[in-house]
Order: sequence, then structure tokens, then C-alpha cells
Amino acid sequence: MKVLLLNTYAHGGAGIAARRLQKALSGNGIQANLLTAQDVGRRWSFYAEKLLFLPFERDRSVRFQFSTASVGHDISRHPLVQSADVIHLHWINQGMLSLGGIEALAALGKPVVWTLHDMWAFTGGCHYAGECDHFLTGCGHCPMLRKPAENDLSRRIIQRKKSAFLPRIQYVTCSEWLATVARSSSLLRNAAVTSIPNPIDTQLFKPMTQAERQAKREALGLPANRPVILFSAMKVSDHRKGYAYFVEALQHLRQTLPQDAPQPFLLVLGDMQADAMREWPFEGRATGMVREPERMAAFYALADAFVIPSLEDNLPNTVMESLSCGTPVVGFDTGGIPEMVGKDAGGFIVPQRDARGLAEALSKLMTNDALLQRMRLAARDKVLHSYAESVVAARYQDLYTSLLT
Repeated sequence: MKVLLLNTYAHGGAGIAARRLQKALSGNGIQANLLTAQDVGRRWSFYAEKLLFLPFERDRSVRFQFSTASVGHDISRHPLVQSADVIHLHWINQGMLSLGGIEALAALGKPVVWTLHDMWAFTGGCHYAGECDHFLTGCGHCPMLRKPAENDLSRRIIQRKKSAFLPRIQYVTCSEWLATVARSSSLLRNAAVTSIPNPIDTQLFKPMTQAERQAKREALGLPANRPVILFSAMKVSDHRKGYAYFVEALQHLRQTLPQDAPQPFLLVLGDMQADAMREWPFEGRATGMVREPERMAAFYALADAFVIPSLEDNLPNTVMESLSCGTPVVGFDTGGIPEMVGKDAGGFIVPQRDARGLAEALSKLMTNDALLQRMRLAARDKVLHSYAESVVAARYQDLYTSLLT
């Protein structure tokens, strides 16, 4: 069986997930190739799409939150496409595939699987709808557009999607949350939608012993006997990642933490402004972007808690990575995060925007070592049973086989 995975980038959340799936499928004896925008053409289509959207955008803040898929590459004649038994789309926006390009792939007669990493496939252009529910009825009056109207760009895009390719595609979501939302949409309520999580390499992302943790902290110049609280985002200032709630939670923690409890040390991974550290009520370090998987795994494993106060998310790789390293997760009730985390699955979930709830959960982990150790074991166990490469690859193999027979 030959499977071709398509994703705009080799990096980013969806790119990492696609590369991990490629590795997992190969480990299960499936010939899996990955094709990205860099492999199929120049960047002109990325700039062309953004330029064409300029007259419609409400303001600059929505420029990368809305994709028209009006421009892209026709890869239907690409040798890897021609030789594939199954074509597997992932995140194909920002000039990788246009709607016509997706339609051309669907028209080849080969099974097409589309793993959704956000809501774009069933909206009129936005990647996350936020509080807008217009995708339930066919869009229009889009709050991201300069001139919202009944037959605005979002309505026209969703009608184009409806006529182009929907009936010929098997949709997969990484979380049950997104599957439920997709099935409620006007576009996919009658489509084939199933849920399969992303895989993770549990031999790379694995726990450390206490001695290993101490040694790694010492090597990195981190305190050996203080709790380490970790936050990670590609762009810390992205409002969807909830960094402001992270800082607010730390301020609550500073006020409520028992005086005899050790003070936590903060570790923030990702692109952030240098002066943002002034808001921190505890000592800490900002590492900047960390792209090497081995370094990421080490940071997760040496931490005592990973905080993810995201306001919009699907099934974040960061949560899976933390759990796989045996590090408890504290996060908001957002997207698929509650499916991954909970009292019996290595962490705490609190209502969205409840910074005080985050602080209370962190306090429990920092002041109850037995609880922390129990959650470390639960976190690792959840990943081994649900997200290990062999588990996820087998589920996709079953899906591919069912589409080929």
C-alpha cells in the first residue's frame, strides 16, 4: 500500500503531526511519502492568495486566520500522486492547494482522506470560528470580513466547497471535539467523519527518572529542587494560546502558595518579547524557539507541570508530548484538550479563562508529591494506550484498507 501525505509545511503543528504519521505508517509496513509546498513549487501562490484577500479582510489581525484557497498548485499529475493508492490531505492552506486543486485530486478516483487540524474544511474561510456559529447554516455575515453580508466571500467559499469535492472525501479529525463540531456543520453533517488522534514517538518523548531529571536541570543551569512550570507556544503573543491567563494564574499562585512551599521556576519556550518576562511573579527563563525534538523532549521531562491555557485548539502536539514525558498538564476546557487530560489521565482541566483555577491546580501539584507522582504515571499510561505510533498507524491502516476494498 502506498500512501501520499500532503501538508503545506514540514514544520508547525500539522506538519509535525504529518511527519509523525509518516514515520508511524512506515513502521507498520506502509510506504508513506510526504509532499509539502516546498516540494511542488515556488512561494508565489502564498503571496497571491494573501494579496487577493486584502480587499476583503477586516483588518491585519485576521490575515492568517482566514484562507480563501483561491490560489494553489495543481499536483494531480505529480509522480507521487499518480503512484499513490491513497491520497491523504492534512493542512493544505496558504497556497499549497486551491479548492480547484483539491477537486482535481478527488476526481482522480483514488481514495482521499483528509485529516482536519482545524475547522477550515467546513467553514467559509476561517480556521477557528471562535464564538461565530455561521458555519452551522452556511456562513455569510462573516465577522472577519470588511463588509459582512448575506452573500459575502464566506458564503461564496462555502458554496464552492459544497459543489467541489465533499462527497468524495473521508474526513478524519484528530479529536472527538472537532468531529462533533464537523458533523454539526452545514457542509459535513452528511459526510463521512471519523476521529483518529495524532501519533507520537514514545521512545523519544519519554519520562526521566528523578536522578536523570536532576542531572538534566543541573546541566541546563536550572534549579534542582524547585518545581518547574513549563509553557510553550510557537508564538507566545498569539492570543489563542492564552499567555495572558498563564501570567494571571502565576500571580494568583504567588498570592496563595504556602510560605513554606518551594518557589516555582518558570520555563517558557517559543518566540516572545524580551520585556514580557517583567510580568512574571517568579524567577524563570525564556528559551526562544526550540525546534529540535530531542531538546523539546528534555524540557518536558524535566518539568513538573505543563500549562496550556489555549482559547482555541484541536488536539495540541504539546499536550501529547508533555503527557508522553510523564509531565502532568494543566489547561482550559478547550477543543480536544479535555479528551487528553483529566484527573485520571495526568492533569487538571478548568473552565476557559479561569486563571484562578489554573493556579489552584498548579498549587496541588506543587504541594502534594504523591499526587504529582501518580499523575506522572497516569500521563504516560494514557499516551501508551491511545497515542503510540503503532496504535494510531493501525487505525489508519484499517481506514485505508476499508476505502480500497
